[in-house]
Amino acid sequence: MPPEIALLESRALRDSVIERTDALDKVKILTMLPDGLHITTRMVAEYFEVGEEAVKSLAKRHRAEFQSNGMHILRGSYLQVFERSNLDLSDSSYPQGRAHLTLYPRRAVLNVAMLLRDSDIAKRVRTYLLDVEEAARSGPEAGAEQLPLEQILTERMLTGPIGTRLEAVEACLEDVGSTLRELAPWMARVSARLDGMDRRLDAHGRVICAMSERLCDLGEDMTEVRRDIATLKAEAARRRARRVKRRRA
Repeated sequence: MPPEIALLESRALRDSVIERTDALDKVKILTMLPDGLHITTRMVAEYFEVGEEAVKSLAKRHRAEFQSNGMHILRGSYLQVFERSNLDLSDSSYPQGRAHLTLYPRRAVLNVAMLLRDSDIAKRVRTYLLDVEEAARSGPEAGAEQLPLEQILTERMLTGPIGTRLEAVEACLEDVGSTLRELAPWMARVSARLDGMDRRLDAHGRVICAMSERLCDLGEDMTEVRRDIATLKAEAARRRARRVKRRRA
């Protein structure tokens, strides 16, 4: 996987270089609000030379990550106080009376740069970040064996919080494995009992089938008996009729 794609796809790798906010000004001067700490969504879009909707869509998809890097939304009295301290906001692009305002510190702007695909400025920022990593890697230890940049970024990811989580997952899997081994004899006994139940059910099924066939045979025999009884009754009725007829004669 190319390093730039790794930055686009892996949050852990982005977190490993999120402090290098100087990369923004190295590529293009980032103009801040009067407080010197934040810029608005419009200013982010202008810096990366894209539409505001592209920035808003990106922030919506990666809201949790952006918020962890300082993006926040001002509303109500906090917004009013901020506007009074940053008069440049009161221009035609942001008319007074708006309900909220999204602010990005430098870390969040760098976060955008590492996720925004369709921006030449963002691509140049990512390239600069990777070049800095490459330069740091080939600095004082230039004579030593060099590792691929992607491997360095991966190792940095594994030594951070995600590495700790992976170790915890591995420990849990070991516990699960030992538990399954302890359960193996019990599961074997349960399996044997289930097999015995299956055999008994098969035997019961054969008995029930035989009884059903016998009942069918009995049903046919009863039908024949009923026909014979009906025949006998008819014959008896005819005989009584003949005797009555002879007596009258």
